[in-house]
Amino acid sequence: MNDFNHVESIYWVFTQVCNDKCDHCYNNSGPQGSRITEEECIAIIDNLPDQVDRIILSGGEPIAEKAKLYMILDRLREKYHGHTQIMIQTNGDLLKPEILDTLIEKGVTRFDIASIDRYHKHAGERLMDLAELFDSRGVNGEEKEPLVKRENYLNNFPLSWGYWGATEEMWLGGNWARGRAMEHDIWMKNPKHNFCSILSGAIGFLSGHEDLPQEISIQLWQMNPCCPGTAGAMGDARVDKVSDILQRMSTSPVMQALDRGDPFTMGETVGITKEHAVTRCEDLGNVCLWCDEFFSEHYDISKQRPKFPLPVVNQ
Repeated sequence: MNDFNHVESIYWVFTQVCNDKCDHCYNNSGPQGSRITEEECIAIIDNLPDQVDRIILSGGEPIAEKAKLYMILDRLREKYHGHTQIMIQTNGDLLKPEILDTLIEKGVTRFDIASIDRYHKHAGERLMDLAELFDSRGVNGEEKEPLVKRENYLNNFPLSWGYWGATEEMWLGGNWARGRAMEHDIWMKNPKHNFCSILSGAIGFLSGHEDLPQEISIQLWQMNPCCPGTAGAMGDARVDKVSDILQRMSTSPVMQALDRGDPFTMGETVGITKEHAVTRCEDLGNVCLWCDEFFSEHYDISKQRPKFPLPVVNQ
């Protein structure tokens, strides 16, 4: 039995408030984006596993709710005593010297600038300014990939930063059929791209997978097996312990298929064939949209049971 009181990586969008309003944003972040209270954030932190190797704080724009971010960092340090790598995913627009100093003081050791593309307001034009700022604080910029190597966050926490952005091949390629990306029709129709089987997809969310970490996503309070999120949450991290939610999910053949990175077979035990799933994915043009359809029409993810009556599908 897995020890779900130890999770390798948690990706937590604690706010959807943002200083920008990008056309491609999958969770509709912006100046009027959804938010949760400090009390709800504290309840979520209390429900996190006793051991977490890495926590990624994201948004929206985390620095847009600076006081809440600082409070979260203080609470995480109280809970984990510096034994968890804390990462921040930011567009960098609001990052200033005094803020960077405070974030480092409060235990952040990794900064990902996730705005180096044409969709963001500044379209990457601040990159050199940010590079100078990080260099002035001794933040290493040699690791440019979006996530540091597994051996780094599992064994040591070098102070580092990197950058990336949305392209047609990734983050818009094959997924992100959500929010404003869907509204503006700028998601790539690519049913052959199985986002579920790569980093930030559902693969390994229960157990880890080869060189990929075990990672779960919390969107505000909704716990998901992947970054884009499922249609309906696995559980409410304000109310239930994350380890208890994962334990419940681990007994489900549906969720075990997602853990393998295989959304096409997740419905087989409830009468939805792989052939039907592949056909629907091709019709919809997107594996995440097939996942949405499955959990909206066929299966209740929170209760872990089929929705009745099941629709008749071609065998």
